[in-house]
Amino acid sequence: MTETTSATEPATASPGEAHTRSRYADLTRDELAAVVPELLLIGQLIDRSGMAWCISAFGRDEMAQIAIEEWAASSPIYTRRMQRALGYEPAEPGRGDVVTIFKGLQLDIGAPPQFMDFRYTVHDPHHGEFHLDHCGALLDVEPMGEDYVRSMCHDIEDPTFDATAVASNPRAQIRPIHRPPRTPADRHPHCAWTVIIDDSYPAAEDHPALATIGASRAATLDLAPIDPADEGASDYAGPLVSDLDFASFSASALTRMADEVCLQMHLLDQSYALAVGKRAAAEEQTLGIRRKQLTGLAGIAAERLARVLRIPRTEEGAVRLLSLHPLLNPAAYVAAAPDGTGVEVRRGPADEDRAWIWLVDPAHTGPLQAIVRGLDPHLDVEVAPLTDGTDGWRLEVVRREEAAPEDGSVAVTRFSAGAGFAFVERRSLPIFPV
Repeated sequence: MTETTSATEPATASPGEAHTRSRYADLTRDELAAVVPELLLIGQLIDRSGMAWCISAFGRDEMAQIAIEEWAASSPIYTRRMQRALGYEPAEPGRGDVVTIFKGLQLDIGAPPQFMDFRYTVHDPHHGEFHLDHCGALLDVEPMGEDYVRSMCHDIEDPTFDATAVASNPRAQIRPIHRPPRTPADRHPHCAWTVIIDDSYPAAEDHPALATIGASRAATLDLAPIDPADEGASDYAGPLVSDLDFASFSASALTRMADEVCLQMHLLDQSYALAVGKRAAAEEQTLGIRRKQLTGLAGIAAERLARVLRIPRTEEGAVRLLSLHPLLNPAAYVAAAPDGTGVEVRRGPADEDRAWIWLVDPAHTGPLQAIVRGLDPHLDVEVAPLTDGTDGWRLEVVRREEAAPEDGSVAVTRFSAGAGFAFVERRSLPIFPV
């Protein structure tokens, strides 16, 4: 078991080194506080978009295995990144406590706030519990039948929870108290789990694909540090709280969170691509599945971001929406230059990883169309190669007379209640051992 490896460590910037400016830095602090939970929920919808195509292509059992490989090969990497960014990483690598694990879950696309409503109890540094008052993923899957519920809540959950714990302490075990299928059918909470850290437990092992994903540009990407002088909290080093009050964080911290959450999505997608590619008959099948996943997510993500930011349904509004969409973020990863009428995209780190933006070009514009049509179905894109001989393309947003029908991939993703889920204001309270 390798608790921390160079493959999962971002490069360390030299003092005074310039960083690519985040595109989220243009948002106000209030806007950022609303956008970060939206991005966390959008990340959860990656599987709502992608797994439908895996079931169709490979069947339910293989879909479950893809999900296990997808999360286990990416979540330890992005969990450690967020620990470092927000100052709650263990003093000794691999020796995190229950609070470290719970803080990580609160900033994980696998557990977006409220939609996956985790409630935490801490008994001491090595013992805790959590339960889900609301599990949006369960409510999405229950109509599909008990076999699908067992696949998610048993087959997938067990190894992926262990992978989550590995990021903080390899001798942590997350085990069920009860979980679905629900008996009775309306049982609440939806599930409950214990978290115990014990040095006598065998150390959980890294998934074999973790090293592959850990060597990606996304895993090692260097982002601008949080400015400790900015107004508001610059870290999460204090007590665990029941619900993160994103508005209490500084604009600098929220900007870093937004970029890190987008990287979580890219890392998860890379794991997804690796797992799908192992099963696909040919690369063309892998690319087709990945583009459907991206298109479905792109449209729903655009709708949610446009709604929370009140982006006007204009061509200029569409460019702003594109500039803030996870497809084009973080700026240090995706080499895109939005302007008043369009976006210029050149080869960058994301292309080296064959990330989402690599799937888009003048011949494959579906994800870009889904984004602008998430703002207004009359909007469209025209994409052409750059004329200066460099590797890239330029997108122009245009308006059509007739509204376009909803893309089938977007309709599949809309099946999830997460597409229309509304956050509510909550009071953030510290959690102390009981």
